[in-house]
Amino acid sequence: MRWRCENQAPFSTCGAGVSLIQQVGQAFGPDSLLARALPTFRAREGQTQMALAVARTLQNGGALVVEAGTGVGKTFSYLVPALMSGQRVLLSTATKNLQDQLFRRDLPLLVKTLGLPVRTALLKGRSSYLCLHRLDSARQDNASADAWSQRALARIERWAQSTASGDLAELPGLDERSPLIPLVTSTRENCLGSQCPQFKACHVNLARREALGADLVVINHHLFFADLAVRESGMAELLPSVNAVVFDEAHQLNEIGVQFLGRFLSTSQALDLARDMLATGLTLAQGLADWQGLVGSFERSVRDLRLLAGKQTAGAKLRWTGPAPDGLHAATWDDGLALLLETAGLLQDALALVAQTAPEFPRLRERLSELADRAATFRQACPANAVRWLEVSQHLRLVESPLDIADAMRDKVLKVDAEQPSGKAWIFTSATLGDASGLKWFTEPNGLQDAELLRVDSPFDYPNQAAVYVPAGLVKPGDAAHSQQVADVAAQAALVLGGRTLVLTTTLRALQAIGECLRKSLEGADNIEVLVQGQRPKGELTERFRLGNSQGGPGCVLVASASFWEGVDLPGDALQLVIIDKLPFPPPNDPLVEARSQRLEAAGRSPFNEFFLPEAAVSLKQGAGRLIRRETDQGLLVLCDPRLSSMSYGRRLMAALPPMKVLRTSDAFQAQLAALAESTKAATPS
Repeated sequence: MRWRCENQAPFSTCGAGVSLIQQVGQAFGPDSLLARALPTFRAREGQTQMALAVARTLQNGGALVVEAGTGVGKTFSYLVPALMSGQRVLLSTATKNLQDQLFRRDLPLLVKTLGLPVRTALLKGRSSYLCLHRLDSARQDNASADAWSQRALARIERWAQSTASGDLAELPGLDERSPLIPLVTSTRENCLGSQCPQFKACHVNLARREALGADLVVINHHLFFADLAVRESGMAELLPSVNAVVFDEAHQLNEIGVQFLGRFLSTSQALDLARDMLATGLTLAQGLADWQGLVGSFERSVRDLRLLAGKQTAGAKLRWTGPAPDGLHAATWDDGLALLLETAGLLQDALALVAQTAPEFPRLRERLSELADRAATFRQACPANAVRWLEVSQHLRLVESPLDIADAMRDKVLKVDAEQPSGKAWIFTSATLGDASGLKWFTEPNGLQDAELLRVDSPFDYPNQAAVYVPAGLVKPGDAAHSQQVADVAAQAALVLGGRTLVLTTTLRALQAIGECLRKSLEGADNIEVLVQGQRPKGELTERFRLGNSQGGPGCVLVASASFWEGVDLPGDALQLVIIDKLPFPPPNDPLVEARSQRLEAAGRSPFNEFFLPEAAVSLKQGAGRLIRRETDQGLLVLCDPRLSSMSYGRRLMAALPPMKVLRTSDAFQAQLAALAESTKAATPS
């Protein structure tokens, strides 16, 4: 559906010969409809600059890469032109949280404000939607479950009666880590497709149909690349029909993409398939094959393969540059894979004999065939443009990954549509896309060297709103005393601020160590609660932190890692201090990191300067970005890594941060803490 002037067009520029660029320019003016209708809207030069660049790309086609600093308002900068363009637009985000925010808050607000007859849709992966068929099965299988599981399943069943979308994000209080979720959702492997008795009412299919009929569809990067890899999520139909694709949180594209464009085989997945085959065979085709014998042989081959890896540190990644992973005998390893293929072949024959008796059997045979194909691939040499490794825990995970997504983006994504001479519009944006003016850290691995580049600085007054401090006298991060020292800095500062402190760690080991040290240091402080990632769901931790630090306490110190480095928005006085335990360099012994370094070395380039430092700079900027979220925020950033002061590369990493005031002494840091505490006290009603 295209926007036409007669459809509630609110802009005086509507008419023949008026370009999208002109319309967008007027939309962001100081006396525009946005300014009149939205009390919080402020005309910002950077926001308008980005919006005009997006409009130009939508109008002319091509690729645009925009780094828009925190506070620019990049969401409106791409949404307004996209909505006004009248084109079919696909909008992809890195997280489901941002997906929900865009679809449920930002898009409805702008569609209403601009008065545009635009149909929007939300599309996620199938694991986000309730599967009615598997809910029926879970209900039957739950009779012997514990009381907690029975109550939780009953809540899901009650909600299932009223939900229109089946999106589990709409179910209040459902922990994203709940063990029930896999029982009531489907996967590509266990979905029965058109043979499912609930096919017509399937929430996944309904969401796909809505997406195919919408003008603007909100998806996520995981779904985009999963579909690019297997072409099964409906995107194969959707992508060719859109005129433009916008990737927000684009800094995550490469890492998300390589997860889906490689090859994987896990013994856990194989054992799950074995259980499904045994249960289905005994239920629907008992006596037609020796299910227990055939499945038992297959399971033994899977477990024997796991035993070949022996005892390893949990989470170990074994390099795999030859015929077998490091430390494993090549012939024995190959024999293990060959036995798995042999037992899988016998099961495939049995499944073929009963294929007509129930729709479950052809799907099981397809799953087994895919697994066998992957196992056969891992008996062959690794391609030159990929890296292979073995992950060892309770199970094995065989991984073959491309080094980046550049080839896939050029060959499968950025192809010019022959029916559109100007080509599609491709827009990539994030608050952080590297620390160099050319944004090579982002453009090179994503195949975007020819894209138009735009960098828009944050409008925040960082020198007056924030300060950064590197404590003197700290031991190096590898020292056993480092976690205690970080905890001491956090505890002392939190006592002054009454909480309001976020500690970001680079590893789970540091997370646990610093969390434990903080609990001991603050156990006598009744007005401060220590929160540690993992003890509650992310959303619950974030909300507890926000409420505890803004509604009279007790104040909170949150120790977190991984997903808390970005996508967490805690504006105002709720967060005044961010502490980062050490520089977030990629782990040098990770096989993928190692392979990327070797490729740069082979090309005569410096892995440290062109890979490790830019990676650390981007992560550091993302972590620091949690501190200042609004024009009125005030805060402190503390970096507990002495290498920032002692090593020459520290200057480059400090320069990558927003232009905060640098505190040189402990006295200056203490004075800044006291000033923050005083300003908060003065702003709190008595």
